[in-house]
Amino acid sequence: MILFIKWVVLTIAVLATSYLFDGIQVTGFLSALSAAAILGLLNTFFRPFLLIITLPINMLSMGLFTFVINALMLVMASGVIPGFHVSGFWSAVFGSLMISIVNWALSSFVQEKGIIQKFDELQRKNRRFR
Repeated sequence: MILFIKWVVLTIAVLATSYLFDGIQVTGFLSALSAAAILGLLNTFFRPFLLIITLPINMLSMGLFTFVINALMLVMASGVIPGFHVSGFWSAVFGSLMISIVNWALSSFVQEKGIIQKFDELQRKNRRFR
């Protein structure tokens, strides 16, 4: 259940990014759904390998090279999905940053068990927002 909710959240993040940013085009909901699935698979299997290989560059750039790796994942997903297009390198960098921010914001409302919480419940439970 949690995997399905995370997949839907990433799909919403891809759709929101394509709506807010002109460099990324999504033709429909199914394209966004498959783009989220491919991004999830690429981030699961290829991203850790790329982070280890580029560790010296990443350390020299103080972690900023991670944005390039995220952009590479987005361009790779764009090459596989016919209805998902990223127009260039900087579009991929800013698009991956926007997808990460929207995904983080939406995922903050999902518990570990896959239950969606309201903002009030998060405030009372974690006591972070006073």
